[in-house]
Amino acid sequence: MPSTPVRSAVAAVLARMGRGLYGVACSGGADSLALADATIAAAGAAHVVVLVIDHGLQVGSAEVAARVATWARGQGAAAVVRRVAVPLRASREAAAREARYLALGALADELGCAAVLLGHTARDQAETVLLRILRGTGPAGLVGMAPVRGRFVRPFLDVRRADVEAYAAARALPIWDDPMNEDRAFARVRVRRDVMPMLARENPAIEDALGRLAASTAEWFDLIDGLARRYAWPVHCPALADAPPAIRKRVASQGLEAQGLGYAAVHLDAIDALIRAPRRGTVALDVPGGRVVRTYDALEIHASGSGYGSGAEAGSGPVVPPGHVLRTWLAGDRMRPTRLHGRSRKLSDLYADLKVPRVDRAGARVLVRISDDTVVWAEHVGHAIEADGSTGFPA
Repeated sequence: MPSTPVRSAVAAVLARMGRGLYGVACSGGADSLALADATIAAAGAAHVVVLVIDHGLQVGSAEVAARVATWARGQGAAAVVRRVAVPLRASREAAAREARYLALGALADELGCAAVLLGHTARDQAETVLLRILRGTGPAGLVGMAPVRGRFVRPFLDVRRADVEAYAAARALPIWDDPMNEDRAFARVRVRRDVMPMLARENPAIEDALGRLAASTAEWFDLIDGLARRYAWPVHCPALADAPPAIRKRVASQGLEAQGLGYAAVHLDAIDALIRAPRRGTVALDVPGGRVVRTYDALEIHASGSGYGSGAEAGSGPVVPPGHVLRTWLAGDRMRPTRLHGRSRKLSDLYADLKVPRVDRAGARVLVRISDDTVVWAEHVGHAIEADGSTGFPA
């Protein structure tokens, strides 16, 4: 078969990596089947194992997985099917993705794969960037999906979906169309079916434009990452406080990522404020899945078994909404508790009035609105109200 964008992309990636056993994640869709087929052609069937993850989310998923494995073995490659349990969460799509990557990583370890190839195309990259923009990402989110992240490699990020589909048709690959790809309950499907066509009417090359945005942002982040890595953890806050905001926030995000913690722009803003705050004793800030702790001038990040983030239960405290952070209280914190009908008092005085034992108040948490540093809820005290008598606690 003559060279095509699909085969050229795979051949270029394998040439950089050298010989080895390559795992190819394959669901049976056009992109992953094209990737598997092109990898077998480039590396040789003996050097490829097709990895099929069965999420068990649809009737007949086991049969689909078995058909993909049978096709791969018919090409002379090895194939492994792994069934995973997808936990029940608000985002089924995110839960399935997390389970899939964990299973792929485990299979790579078991089989000794040099890399696991993924079939994301230029269209997937454009959709990812747009979804992150719609959700309010910071600059890091504009990077999109990395061509290489650890053992995972994406050869098709610069390949158009139309080229992948043309390749699959020319090779008569046994494509399976996942009905979830048409389910508008998923944000990505809505973006693909509704938003991208609308944007394409304004700019027919919108996918290329978003892909270029991701690539150019990645170039900037290569520079920023190098500067940020000069600050070792635990971070010395006075030294970092003199750095530009972009460096400070990238140091924070690198620290969170190193602990496997998720975050949003609001968490980076709160950590940045903690870095620049005057020297105190110990101040803690809850983030999804862990806690950021500043002890005098040293800043550390600790992962935990429970996360406090937007939409997550903060222990026995409130749900943390966007634009707010949960942290331990500080000397000088004030609030307007409902019991005082809008009158402001220091938290230390409120704790004394309520006879909260010192051991309990020492690590007490407060929910703070970032825009004006207002305490809207305090552990042992409850909700606050605004000066005009309206509630300060978000609905």
